[in-house]
Amino acid sequence: MLERLPALVAALWWGSLSTIGPVVVPLLFAQLPSPALAGQMAARLFAAQTWVALACGLVLLLASRPRHAPQQPPWANAAMVFILSGMLLALLSQFGVAPRIMARQDLRLWHSLGTAMYALQWCCALAVLWQTLRHDPQPGALGR
Repeated sequence: MLERLPALVAALWWGSLSTIGPVVVPLLFAQLPSPALAGQMAARLFAAQTWVALACGLVLLLASRPRHAPQQPPWANAAMVFILSGMLLALLSQFGVAPRIMARQDLRLWHSLGTAMYALQWCCALAVLWQTLRHDPQPGALGR
C-alpha cells in the first residue's frame, strides 16, 4: 500500500484541480443567484484547493525520501521539480493573486494570471501523477 501512496496522492491533487476549476466554479456562477455570492464561494473553494495542493505536495515530498530506504524511489527525481513548482504556484495564487481578484484590482489581468497559474499547477500535478504511475512498483496489478 505504501508503494502506491504517491500515485494516490498525486491522483487526489490532479483530480481535485480537474474538478474545482473547470467544473465546480462555473456551476457556482451558473446556479447561485448573484455573481458576488458565486465569487465568494469560488474564493473559498480555491483556498481549500490550495491546502489540498500543499498537503499533497508535502506527502509527496515525504514519500520521496523514505526513512529506511537506501535510495529515492524511481519516480522521485523526475517528479521533484513538478511537486515544488505546483506547491509554489498554489501559494502564489492564493496569497498573491487571489487577494487582488477579491479587491477587484485590474480584474482582467489578475484573473488571467490566476487562471494561467491554476493551469500550470494542473500541469505540474499531472506530471507528478504521470511519473508516479510510470514507475508503478507492480504494473497492471491495480485490479488484483
